Amino acid sequence: MILEQAVLDVRPGQTDAFEAAFSKAKTIISAMPGFQRLTLSRCVERPDAYLLLVQWNTLEDHTEGFRGSAQYQEWRRLLHHFYDPFPTVEHYREVTTARADSA
Repeated sequence: MILEQAVLDVRPGQTDAFEAAFSKAKTIISAMPGFQRLTLSRCVERPDAYLLLVQWNTLEDHTEGFRGSAQYQEWRRLLHHFYDPFPTVEHYREVTTARADSA
């Protein structure tokens, strides 16, 4: 499993429009081969910032499959104009996990 991470800095005053556009865009990405799940979280301290985490089966599912698809052009059209600056996207492999004791 690959975890894609991006901090999305949305232009001030555009957060409502961004969230509405993202609601549409998530249907695009969630239909892509290799997609597992995503979370979009809004920053408490910086309300114009969001954290996007996407789980993929493989790195190539994101970098070649999704980004190389016609559907990605619609994703770009819906979302990319909201960002300033444009986000850096990085990919991670899980090393370890921990959970609260459920007992």
